[in-house]
Amino acid sequence: MLNRLNRLVTTFLKPYWPQVLMVLAMQTLATIMSLYLPTLNARIIDEGVVVGDTSAIWRSGTLMLLFSLIQAAAQITAIWFGARVAMGMARDLRGAVFDRSLSFSTREVRTFGASSLLTRNTNDVQQIQQVVQTTLFMIIGAPITMVGGFIMAWREDPGMSWVIGVAVVVLGVALSFLIVFVTPLFQKMQTNLDNLNRVLREQITGIRVVRAFVREQHEAERFEKANFDVYSVSLKAARLMVMLFPIATLVMNLSQVAVIWFGGHRVETGDIQIGQLTAFLAYLMQILISVMMSTMLVFMAPRAAVSANRILEVLDTAPTIAPPEKPVIPAEKTGIVEFRDVTFAYPGAEEPVLKDISFTLRPGRTTAIIGSTGSGKSTLVNLIPRLFDVTSGQVLVDGVDVRDLDMDTLWSRVGLVPQKAYLFTGTVASNLRYGRPDATDDQMWEALRIAQAEDFVSELQDGLNSDIAQGGTNVSGGQRQRLSIARALVKKPAVYIFDDSFSALDVATDARLRAALAPATRDRATLIVGQRVATIRNADEILVLGEGRIVGRGTHDELLASNDTYQEIVESQLSAEEAQA
Repeated sequence: MLNRLNRLVTTFLKPYWPQVLMVLAMQTLATIMSLYLPTLNARIIDEGVVVGDTSAIWRSGTLMLLFSLIQAAAQITAIWFGARVAMGMARDLRGAVFDRSLSFSTREVRTFGASSLLTRNTNDVQQIQQVVQTTLFMIIGAPITMVGGFIMAWREDPGMSWVIGVAVVVLGVALSFLIVFVTPLFQKMQTNLDNLNRVLREQITGIRVVRAFVREQHEAERFEKANFDVYSVSLKAARLMVMLFPIATLVMNLSQVAVIWFGGHRVETGDIQIGQLTAFLAYLMQILISVMMSTMLVFMAPRAAVSANRILEVLDTAPTIAPPEKPVIPAEKTGIVEFRDVTFAYPGAEEPVLKDISFTLRPGRTTAIIGSTGSGKSTLVNLIPRLFDVTSGQVLVDGVDVRDLDMDTLWSRVGLVPQKAYLFTGTVASNLRYGRPDATDDQMWEALRIAQAEDFVSELQDGLNSDIAQGGTNVSGGQRQRLSIARALVKKPAVYIFDDSFSALDVATDARLRAALAPATRDRATLIVGQRVATIRNADEILVLGEGRIVGRGTHDELLASNDTYQEIVESQLSAEEAQA
């Protein structure tokens, strides 16, 4: 897993190698300066204080001050460049995950889950950023300090260098045991965090359902359990990690005691001087602190490795709906959509959702689809803008298979109003301009008039500039649907697709909207998916779906006279209306 972390970091640090080299150079310079300070301090003691030579104290003291200033300047420069590298890499990583997520089809989004994709693009990227930042700020200098510190300590007194070796080995072994136990906890922590985000997202999104069924207590218990899972694993990991500093402090203190004990005897016998003993102690502390800093990275690395693996899972997943290698742009914008013997099955499903579907949408004609719930109406609609790819057969737009068609060209020629109306945070105008950024105010008001949304938008305080909350939660369901329809009308595509887009409208508004749509879509191909017979009865052709097949086609009158499935649908709705009357 650490290999995957290394692969990810190396890939995304490539644009920043000049800055990384600058950080390495500055950290090396700062470390070298810090390694000279104990030796200069030893000279002050042995050549100045002990013998009373003031000039030696000034010489060594001036050099210490100069080296300290150089160290500080180099450290500041390294931190400045390191921060830019870490933040820039995290920005690029978030952008890469975001771009790949946008390229996913519904299948990949469902596989990962929206909450998991959010966590991977925020918390997981942050873990990588922290590791890179810590490495650039502190860890780069740690190996230089350890090697250089041991060399300098050896120069001061080779006879006590074994103390450093024993201290480093003991500290390294103790911390390795902690790492072995804490790594699985970090892996579990990220999984539990995914689950917590999923539960929280479900509860916020479905708050109306929760309250309607008086399930607040049940959902509170679900959240509490998910929250406790994160808490318990985090607590276990924290309990192990807090042992780092007590262990390190114990080893440091015991090492200092050993150096002072054995060093005192060597000072007494004249093997070393007091200044050398002081320098040796300083080098011991520098080495052990470097070991601790390296261990901090080792502690962070397992969690970052888990995050890197989760990010690479997203980046390495190829979208099932991939753009064609050699995209085709049709010579003419005919607006003709053709289904040729289309069969579609969801991955892992035993039976196809659609079987042997063939029909054609033509400009100036309205085709409607009706059928029972689960008959495949929305699935069929999603095949046109290539939200899914057919299992067999072909879907052609302007005479070109959508799998070969340039994706931007395909989407620009299709105006889809989905079953679930969704508005983005912004204003009425920004939502209407979503498909056509250069739309004028007059064009937007015209689309609103056709969509029967002109009245309520004009009553808003700022009209087209009125705020729309995320998902359009500050307007009603019917208003959201009408704004979604207006958004498609502003786009003026070659093909209009209304996927049960009138379900939230009352009968009178539905009738007015369809009457206004007729002239606006006269020269366009129009496909309407509806549940109400009143919505689709005036279509030029009605397709009746049953168990994934077309079991009837014709006008309303033709189907009413000859198709049993259509007759059942009509009779059930008329019965319901008569019962209400």
